[in-house]
Amino acid sequence: MNRRRFVLLDRDGTVIEDKHYLCDPEGVELLPGAVEGLRRMQDMGFGLALLTNQSGVGRGYFTEDDVHAVNNRLLSLLREQNVHIDAVYHCPHAPEEDCRCRKPEPGMMLQAAGELGFDPFESFMIGDKLADMQLGRNTGAVSILVRTGKGAQEEDACRGIADHVVDDLAQAADIIGRVCSKQAGRLDFPKRPQ
Repeated sequence: MNRRRFVLLDRDGTVIEDKHYLCDPEGVELLPGAVEGLRRMQDMGFGLALLTNQSGVGRGYFTEDDVHAVNNRLLSLLREQNVHIDAVYHCPHAPEEDCRCRKPEPGMMLQAAGELGFDPFESFMIGDKLADMQLGRNTGAVSILVRTGKGAQEEDACRGIADHVVDDLAQAADIIGRVCSKQAGRLDFPKRPQ
């Protein structure tokens, strides 16, 4: 059976401006290169899903309804640009809470893989923080650090963990295109560890 391949993306600082505990849908602003990159990934046949830590819920700064409102605004802006996000997953817990979903823990990735039917090892994880790169490493996904958001500041910490470092999602799409094997029509991923 041929499974659909997926690109998993962080939200704040990767797809939209990181506004530090964003809870107002009117504050959603797409980053330069985001629409172009996402559209190209979609055109390559990839499914797209967002994995986002939203500790503001656990800290009492805003509610899960606020998270959903921001996500819905983002999805609406992307739909206007003919970009479809298959699913959005969020961790509402504060860092000190003991959960398995807060990145870099694998919970959100594994939930997405189970519900959307993809193999994390044949996927890409894109984000602007060390936790995003560690999630990619922890689940076998190819990890791509974008220098948007906090990515430029976290680049040194991500050396040896991120598989690729790029300026934005448009350049991330270039990397994904290079990893895709044109001759075989499949992804040319490293061999799975035994």
